[in-house]
Amino acid sequence: TFDKRGTGLSDRVPDDQLPSLEVRMDDLRAVMDAVGSQRAALFGYSEGGNMCMLFAATYPERTVALVTYSCFAKRIWSPDYPWAPTPEARAKEYEFVEREWGNQMDLARYIPSKMHDHDFVRRLATYFRYSASPSAAVALLRMNTQIDVRHVLPAIGVPALILHRTGDLDVNIEEGRWLASQIPGARFVELQGDDHMPWAGDQDSIVDEVQEFLTGIRPPRDIDRVLATVLFTDIVGSTERMARVGDKAWTECLDRHHAVVRRELASFRGREMNVAGDGFFATFDGPARAVRCALSIQDAARQLGIEIRAGLHTGEVELHGDKVAGMAVHIGARVAEVASAGATLVSSTVKDLVSGSGLRFEDRGAHALKGVPGEWRLYAASG
Repeated sequence: TFDKRGTGLSDRVPDDQLPSLEVRMDDLRAVMDAVGSQRAALFGYSEGGNMCMLFAATYPERTVALVTYSCFAKRIWSPDYPWAPTPEARAKEYEFVEREWGNQMDLARYIPSKMHDHDFVRRLATYFRYSASPSAAVALLRMNTQIDVRHVLPAIGVPALILHRTGDLDVNIEEGRWLASQIPGARFVELQGDDHMPWAGDQDSIVDEVQEFLTGIRPPRDIDRVLATVLFTDIVGSTERMARVGDKAWTECLDRHHAVVRRELASFRGREMNVAGDGFFATFDGPARAVRCALSIQDAARQLGIEIRAGLHTGEVELHGDKVAGMAVHIGARVAEVASAGATLVSSTVKDLVSGSGLRFEDRGAHALKGVPGEWRLYAASG
């Protein structure tokens, strides 16, 4: 890996002298020469992928393979490339970045799975501050707006793997599909999730695809599969509440909330899997217990003046040591995102499995869940 000239730990340069794609490509070649690397596999993310595409087409003798993640061919709308932002949308983004860069920005477009992990958001904001000044960030955005590598793609003659997450909110998955269609022999892999940044969401799936592509060997996985009910909860309006009450009071509120959730999980034999900020992820070996646990958490939280929303789904999950993964987990998280304050939403699978339990359900209609095929009928649970 290397920092682009003028960003990260690299020396700063004037905003009007930030490097073009060609200069970045020359920098990459210089780094390879300095370390004695004659040939390398290139991994490019977002606009970094454009530089890698240009390098692969220009220096095929030095490129073993090309891998891109969440990349695009150009960054401004045109009739023959309708997925890119319009000039008006880019102008608004320039204003927003110049005003909010390095603060705890609204990062929902880039890392939706981490939005309730306030520590992660703070670290990312710090990373942004260290990587570039607000004016440099805007200058880079303006430069990226001019990127157009469409004419380069047919000239890429090295093995290419194009990775893209289904629900990426920053770079439309159709852009990834189009890239793959324009690079001769390229392989396109659609990954589940909607995080634009590769270090959020399911990172293992990215690494697995890259390893198999470069080595021909899929990483061995010691995977067991079991049926489980997944529960996701979070505090409604947490960001606004934190801003209103201040850091100290918010930390005390979180401590009380966490204690309540863990008490109820223990009472209903739930297994805590992960905590991200004010959000909990737990699994259960029985769907009725999971629903009752969610309802109990909401009742207990209300006594603290906190409104919780919850989402549940039952399905087959993959066991990776002490962690779980799989589509069922993804669906459960998306069900929770649909829930409103004070609501416990469940999938039809959960509703059908708890028949005769005494739990009641109100039909809340069919919903499209981010990154999940088809429509899903959801129900609000009550005791």
